[in-house]
Amino acid sequence: MKVDRLFGILYYLLNKKCVTAGELAERFEVSARTIYRDIDVISSSGIPIYTEQGRSGGINLLPNFVMDKSILSEKEQQDILSNLQGLFKLNLDETESVLEKLSATFNKTAANWLEVDFTWNNDQRNYFRDLKMGILEQRIIEFDYYSSHSEKTSRCVEPIQLLFKHRAWYLYGYCLMRQGIRMFKLFRMKNLTVTEQLFETRYSTCELKKNDSREEVESDIDICLKIAPEMAHRVLDEFDFEEEVEEKDGYFIVSTTWRDNDILYGFILSFGEYIEVLEPPSVREVIKRRTQMVFEKY
Repeated sequence: MKVDRLFGILYYLLNKKCVTAGELAERFEVSARTIYRDIDVISSSGIPIYTEQGRSGGINLLPNFVMDKSILSEKEQQDILSNLQGLFKLNLDETESVLEKLSATFNKTAANWLEVDFTWNNDQRNYFRDLKMGILEQRIIEFDYYSSHSEKTSRCVEPIQLLFKHRAWYLYGYCLMRQGIRMFKLFRMKNLTVTEQLFETRYSTCELKKNDSREEVESDIDICLKIAPEMAHRVLDEFDFEEEVEEKDGYFIVSTTWRDNDILYGFILSFGEYIEVLEPPSVREVIKRRTQMVFEKY
């Protein structure tokens, strides 16, 4: 729709400041002539947009232009405030100021719709802040890292993106020691420092999944578990019922993929006598050996 394209051009200019008609035409899949007609429409509505000729020219907005709140619908305003409220719950301190300013601009109070408790200590909060600075300012970070086998190494990493998955925070980064993209679990990082050394971005965030981004020295393993009905609440908490779980003779048969590390074996052992590893044999042997070691202690 033309109206959507007009707003799209305006939002794009707010971010880019100066663009060419050709760039806009390619982005919105129309001709350059159509773009110039759109610019005339936007200008006639009172928005200070103008064009400059010449080699370094283009389509511009006046530097001090700020988008009026009336451009956003009631729902869009509320969605923005609700999403900021969610970020504020992640303890991003600067979000509180933005939330207050936009609440005043929109004349609305943000609904307190979300409560998040990651139980971070002060060091972990500082890590989150420092990693954000390293990513946005493109500064190399240094830290000690402990693998799943408790091996300690010192790393220099070009940080790219923070990621929350599998109930834990991870960092995507280009590891200078491994010469490749890696994922690092935040809780295994110690003595984090943001250096003054800058780097040029090697990958965009959308390219991360196309590259090798495995977690350090860990591989995936397919497992099949038989869990007793007494642990139904754990099965509901831990697994995707639609994709991973089937019920058979009152038991839950779980087929899933996990990281092959100590967390997996600790998780299995936490079910006590209410779980059996059906596959693979290698995991059965590890559980058997660890159970025997526990038995010998008592």
